[in-house]
Amino acid sequence: QVQLVEGGGGFVPPGESLRLTCVASGSISSIYGMGWYRQAPGNERELVAAVTSDGRTNYADFVKGRFTISRDNVKNTVYLQMNSLKPEDTAVYYCNSDPVGYGRWRYDYWGQGTQVTVSS
Repeated sequence: QVQLVEGGGGFVPPGESLRLTCVASGSISSIYGMGWYRQAPGNERELVAAVTSDGRTNYADFVKGRFTISRDNVKNTVYLQMNSLKPEDTAVYYCNSDPVGYGRWRYDYWGQGTQVTVSS
């Protein structure tokens, strides 16, 4: 199982931006989908965005137009550019993989997550 390390979170006021990174310990070029999840206290962990190996993307409605997911298969890194951040975006953000597609996310393996706090 590839190891995933998330980073780039922080404490920012509403309207500002953050860029999250997910660095994989091995190649991600053959992994069909890479995605970002988030979990706020008291909430279920929810899928935020996903990107396929050929660059197709999907976004949750609550981040469309604000967040952009991308992947670099040479650097084995997945990014989440988060703009126009809102307080409700506050959560721990996690990276995950869907090696064979069909939404078969590896719920049994997660990185440590990175905290995003949006507050005045």
